[in-house]
Amino acid sequence: MSRLILDHMLQATEAGKKQLAVLIDPDMPEQSLQLILKHIQASRADYIFLGGSLLHTQPFIEQTLEVIKSQTDIPVILFPGNELQVVKGVDAVLFLSLISGRNPELLIGKHVTAAPYIKKLQLEVLPTGYILIDSGRPTTVSYISQTMPIPSNKPDIAAITAMAGEMLGLKLIYLDGGSGAENTIPSIVVQAVRQHTRCPIIVGGGIKNISQADALWQAGADIIVVGNVLEETPNAFAR
Repeated sequence: MSRLILDHMLQATEAGKKQLAVLIDPDMPEQSLQLILKHIQASRADYIFLGGSLLHTQPFIEQTLEVIKSQTDIPVILFPGNELQVVKGVDAVLFLSLISGRNPELLIGKHVTAAPYIKKLQLEVLPTGYILIDSGRPTTVSYISQTMPIPSNKPDIAAITAMAGEMLGLKLIYLDGGSGAENTIPSIVVQAVRQHTRCPIIVGGGIKNISQADALWQAGADIIVVGNVLEETPNAFAR
């Protein structure tokens, strides 16, 4: 399988380049999708993450992907809500293992189901340690996954969880506050993870402006993920 996206992320991290990803949810209304795509080229976006929806399956995601691909050449990385959302045509797929929880289905079970299909489609796989951090309110992902997020005032737990993920061979660490996060992930959490791992660190949840993104980049994040903030504030991350 290709390593184009992963190698690019690793090289950017090694060079100290900070990157931005925009998360597009397939649940998004057509008007909102068109509006975000209109502004995304002017942003600092290096990647588009497609996913986050728990409801829609392959046909709907394929339609959204087709629209995205017709309007931008930014790499599209699938952020699947479940194994049924794996589709052809994406540039890579985040192969997420929820290492902050103890639900075996999300540590390895769903991956077993998805692996043959991903291989058949010859998709680039990004092995990712997914770590939920408390964002100040309950989120859909914590409810559906039946796991508790790591408390935001326990950076040491986040750090050793990321360390274990790296030792297991995961190539990326994703710290996420979840959809609709009230607070961003504290810089002290990102700093702790950065001090104990060499993997590229992705951080998402509650990031609404460039000042918040800069604080997280300075703390050690390599890729910041933002959602529909570009619809609400198109120039929030303009180059």
